[in-house]
This record gives sequence, structure tokens and C-alpha cells, in this order.
Amino acid sequence: MLELIKSSDRGYADHGWLKSFHSFSFAEYHDPRRMGFGSLRVINEDRIAAGTGFGTHGHRDMEIISYVLDGELAHKDSMGNGTAGGAHAGVIRPGDVQRMSAGTGVMHSEFNHSKANPTHFLQIWIVPDQRGIAPGYEQKHFAEGEKRGKLRLVASPDGAEGSVLIHTDAKLYAGLFDGAESAELPLATGRQTYVHLIRGKLTVNGQQLSGGDALQVSKEAGLKLEAGEGAEVLVFDLAA
Repeated sequence: MLELIKSSDRGYADHGWLKSFHSFSFAEYHDPRRMGFGSLRVINEDRIAAGTGFGTHGHRDMEIISYVLDGELAHKDSMGNGTAGGAHAGVIRPGDVQRMSAGTGVMHSEFNHSKANPTHFLQIWIVPDQRGIAPGYEQKHFAEGEKRGKLRLVASPDGAEGSVLIHTDAKLYAGLFDGAESAELPLATGRQTYVHLIRGKLTVNGQQLSGGDALQVSKEAGLKLEAGEGAEVLVFDLAA
């Protein structure tokens, strides 16, 4: 079963320095039909103006993934990331996947230090299987060649295939598709799948998608992705 959600059906907020599309209810955007999908709670497509960003704020009990499309995003947190001598520099660039486990509580900020260019990125929240875990951070780069014409596992509950580790029963794949490039993904019985087309055009199980569109998938044996035109896509494999 396939349910198409058009890009135009998303919520939208324009704060001047921040322009954001909300796939699910978030902040002042509320739609009781769109409160999440399985453990997937937030997909925000954000554009942060040059020289601006999110000031220090807190999170708890959430797996937060940042996926930069254009520009750079400087991250600083109460675990020491992004500070001198910290374990991670905290700057996220295209191709990077950053995972922050908020757990018992984390304070962090995100900033676009460019003087001229906006930062375009996805902010993704996934509900963890267990509350009250220790906060954590991980950041890895996945080169374009790893995603070209295929679905590359970039986040998983066991860190398989070099993916970042998330504390929930979910897998996240990223792919790039053009022309004759195609990929298939078998889907296990009792799971549910969410396909988010970031940009371009793509056909998934015969359904044509354009940038910002999403496909909620259940009771399907697998996915077939094909006929891409500058397509960049994320696929979430989630517990039902």
C-alpha cells in the first residue's frame, strides 16, 4: 500500500533568518493527521541565512540526525563537540551524517558562519526505544560514489556497514539516482517504510515523486527506485 504526500502538503514557516518545511507537526504547525510515522517524528527541511543560526537550546530523549545538502552547519554542544579540544569539530558538510542522542539531556547550538551563502539541511528526529540513555554524538561522511545508483545504509541500530548508530529499531538509507540508475530494497513483513525525496524526480514502485514529496509504504514486498532526474532520496525502514 502506497500513500503519496505532496511537498505542498507540508507545513511552512518563514522566520526571516530561517525558512523551514515541516513534513510532520512541529512548533506552530499542527496537523493531527501528520504527527509522525512509526518512530519517525520530525523531518524539517531548513534553510538558514548567512551569519545566523539556532541559539543554544535543549533536547531530551530523541535521536537527532542532521543531513546537510548545501553549505556548512557549525554544531556546538554540552558534550564538548564543536569546542577547542572536543572530540569532534562539529562542522557538518554535504555528505556528512551527524547523529546526536539527546538521552538524559543535551544543550546545543547550530550556526551558519558563512558571510554570503545559506545552509540547506534536513533535521530529522526519531524516537528512541529507551528513555534516559547517556547522551552521545557521532558524525560520518558518505561520499557521493557510495550513494550513486544505490541505497547506502547511513544509520542503523547496530552501526552496520559503517553507518552511524541510532538507539531505535530503524534503518536510514540515502541514494542518488539519475537516468538508468535503479535500486531495489526488500522489505520485511511487519515493517513500514517512509520515502522522502529531498530533490529532483524519482519513480518509486511506479509512483512518480518530485522534490519534497514523500511516500508512506506498508504491506509491500520491496521498493524499486528508478527513472531519477537529479534525485536525492532518503528511505526509512521502521518498526510497525
